[in-house]
Amino acid sequence: MNYRKLGKTGFKVSEISLGTWQVGGKWGSVFNDYNAERIINSAIDKGINFIDTADVYSDGLSETAVGRVVRSRSERIYVATKCGRQISPHVNEGYQPKVLVKYVEDSLKRTGLKTLDLIQLHCPPSEVYYRPEIFGTFEKLKEQGKILNLGVSVEKVEEALKAIEYPNVTTVQIIFNLFRQRPAELFFREAAKKNAGIIVRVPLASGLLTGLFNASTKFGKDDHRYFNREGKAFDKG
Repeated sequence: MNYRKLGKTGFKVSEISLGTWQVGGKWGSVFNDYNAERIINSAIDKGINFIDTADVYSDGLSETAVGRVVRSRSERIYVATKCGRQISPHVNEGYQPKVLVKYVEDSLKRTGLKTLDLIQLHCPPSEVYYRPEIFGTFEKLKEQGKILNLGVSVEKVEEALKAIEYPNVTTVQIIFNLFRQRPAELFFREAAKKNAGIIVRVPLASGLLTGLFNASTKFGKDDHRYFNREGKAFDKG
């Protein structure tokens, strides 16, 4: 496994990380703790030391499984989670400091960790990036020792560019794959100038680039890829 520094976090992380959106089973299936722990442990055994999760993945069960495994291991494993997508309706007005603080505290409880290595705003509405008080909230959480770093997971390059204007944004998670090349053209150099770490998400286009699918492949209606079955929503993770 190769490792590199993740921007100004200072973390030396594996170039391949483990995403845990559906780690507990197939899309739409009941979460399976045994399968989740087996997958996470296998990834760590192979040298992966960076695990990405979110509070909405399997209604928090993903965070719980990640925390349980990480606490049982002797290696230094970096945990990145996300918050914000629980807000319903998912609109700018729903993003309030006290709401986000509660989400962070809930993630700490689920993972059983004393501090979150990286908390990321989870694809918030574009208007949120123009609200300094939201980003200031996480600076206070860092001072309290509840988080080490703040990052963002974005849908668009323009959101990524705005996010790194905030000094306390240390990482940006962005879609980058064979179909989605705009980050390389418009964002990566700007991120490097500010030493912002880049976390690539959807690198295999939700499985489309694995060679396992063809024109006749059908996804169940409880599979998140079903909504994009016509291929018109590549801006969505």
